[in-house]
Amino acid sequence: MLLSDTLSTATRGLTRNLMRSLLTTLGIIIGVGSVVLMVSIGSSFQAFILEQVESFSGDIFEVHPKGLETFGGAIDTISNDDFDAIRRLSTVTSAAPVVFVRQRITYGRESVSPMIFATTETIFSNFSLKVAQGRLLDESDVKGAKTVAVIGSKAAEDLFGDDDPLGKRITIGTAKVTVVGVLESLGSLVGQQMDAYVYLPITLGRMIAGNSSVVNYISLKSAGNVELTKLDIETLLRQRHDIDNPANDPDKDDFVVRSFEQATEMIGVVTLSITLFLGLLAGISLLVGGIGIMNIMLVSVTERTKEIGLRKALGARQRDILLQFLVESVLLTVAGGLIGVTGAVTGGYLLVTLAGRFLEGFSYSLPPSAVLLAVGMAAGVGLLFGIYPAKRAAVLDPIEAMRSE
Repeated sequence: MLLSDTLSTATRGLTRNLMRSLLTTLGIIIGVGSVVLMVSIGSSFQAFILEQVESFSGDIFEVHPKGLETFGGAIDTISNDDFDAIRRLSTVTSAAPVVFVRQRITYGRESVSPMIFATTETIFSNFSLKVAQGRLLDESDVKGAKTVAVIGSKAAEDLFGDDDPLGKRITIGTAKVTVVGVLESLGSLVGQQMDAYVYLPITLGRMIAGNSSVVNYISLKSAGNVELTKLDIETLLRQRHDIDNPANDPDKDDFVVRSFEQATEMIGVVTLSITLFLGLLAGISLLVGGIGIMNIMLVSVTERTKEIGLRKALGARQRDILLQFLVESVLLTVAGGLIGVTGAVTGGYLLVTLAGRFLEGFSYSLPPSAVLLAVGMAAGVGLLFGIYPAKRAAVLDPIEAMRSE
């Protein structure tokens, strides 16, 4: 039997009861649509986050106590002397220490609790931070422990509203600090609102925080080879902290050394894993749709028993009957898959467009491979769940089939 004849017969069989065929594909439509929608939203977030992280230079490093990444961990394992030793390495340039100041900031009746970084002027060049109003911190601010601050645009909005923040006196803990600069907006990065950060001279921050010997975070740039810089820092800190770690096991260290290139790769793996997990969860509904396909095909075989017997009496072979019902099953699932993809792409684009109004730079992204995979999965479900009904139709005895009512 020619394939064209099989397709024509299968199509007539499906359109004979069009409404039932459409309702049968509903499970496939929902399943494929859910997969494509979850993958498209996950891919859009992945592209959005990676684009933000990649905006930082790949030669930027962060060094911090391991306790920052573990609940209840110690965050005082890196000292001022450690920072000075790191800063003097030949493979390191532009090193900036950071001390976290955990105090509320108030101005009049307004009060906020932003991330407060007590640091040096080097931090701004490391992270390519630019001033929108006023000026950045400079060396004289640090040496003189001046009571000045540079704040993010969101912090300025929260504290001062539409008023000009320059020259305003804010209270941090018990210290009165003058705002001398407002940074250009950066938006959020991996869930962190970077425009809410506040920067103080590290000497002032130490006095406010009562911290004179510990560095909570170090930002630095590599002078050349990124891997060599990482190795130099790890070797230095292990020697200073008396850590025996010849196997380079990060679990034995009390610190973390990470380049932004490594951070980008790690974030990419995490976001991809989340996207795949969401896609697999949504794919479970495809199995439900497949069960519906098998059920309706069994009903179809029962209803068309006499037709099958007549076709066999006229010379149709078992494989012709088998192929016809398999084609019907696959046509149902592929049609449902295409409808699901169309609906998911449209819905995903609208959702991402709406989210883009609140997240600058957030745009729609959907790998073509995800669409092909979803439609392929739909066809595979049709083939898998269509085998049993097709076999039942193929093995019917033609005489007994023609006698059926």
